[in-house]
Amino acid sequence: MTTYNQTLKAWDAINGAMGCVYAKVDGSVEEMFYVKNVSAKMTKTKSEIKVLGYTGAKTKSTGWKGEGSMTMYYCTTYFRNMMVKYANTGVDTYFDMYIENEDPSSDIGVQRIWLKRVNINSIDIARLDTDQTELSEELKFTFDGVEVLEGFNKVVGE
Repeated sequence: MTTYNQTLKAWDAINGAMGCVYAKVDGSVEEMFYVKNVSAKMTKTKSEIKVLGYTGAKTKSTGWKGEGSMTMYYCTTYFRNMMVKYANTGVDTYFDMYIENEDPSSDIGVQRIWLKRVNINSIDIARLDTDQTELSEELKFTFDGVEVLEGFNKVVGE
């Protein structure tokens, strides 16, 4: 019997710089071209279930939480204004974020993810650094909804 091992086509590895991020706040869309990187993670919450006759612990999924972060060039006051609005008025801002991977050199197409009800956890309100020729900052956030608007095509090996 012959074993055939397929491998990933090198050009189908997604270039992490090829994509874009948009924020939709109160019906207005902001293209976030100043983002250096963004990462959003979904984590299941689980309960431990003890079972008679079994010495281990079993788990049952009971929910999930969405958290993320993005590093941006320090060149926009857009998100700082959201935090200041909350601090001064108690009115919080929730927005949607669209994250798109689209590497034109890849055959696997595009992936578009919609994060719903994104809310900022923390942001640098002011920043100076004599050791940096270009300032950047990290913004942490949560989200409580997600949808895959478009997924990558199936990967075909060579």
